[in-house]
Amino acid sequence: QVQLAESGGGFVQAGGSLNLSCAVSGNFFSLDVMAWYRAAPGMARVLITHLKPDGSATYHDAVKGRFTVSRDNAKNTQYLEMTALSPEDTAVYYCNALIRDESWSPLHNYWGQGTQVTVSS
Repeated sequence: QVQLAESGGGFVQAGGSLNLSCAVSGNFFSLDVMAWYRAAPGMARVLITHLKPDGSATYHDAVKGRFTVSRDNAKNTQYLEMTALSPEDTAVYYCNALIRDESWSPLHNYWGQGTQVTVSS
């Protein structure tokens, strides 16, 4: 079955940088839109960035100019480069992908388990 696995989370000081990755494994027909979400403690999950197969991306205003999303279609992997981190960026970061399991099937929404990012002041 299709699974998404995030990695790269951890502890970082304010002003530092951190890179996340999300690898998609399993059998599927096509990997379409990918995205990153985050959820601060006790808060709802928020869309941070949205990346289309053609490479075009959108960003939440809170991270625009500091975060950069990219994808390697050959490796079925999405990346998130985070810079100028602040304590407000502390959250669990989730990988999300719309995947077509078969050529004839509808798109399915898949989630990773999340990776913790903690930014100290």
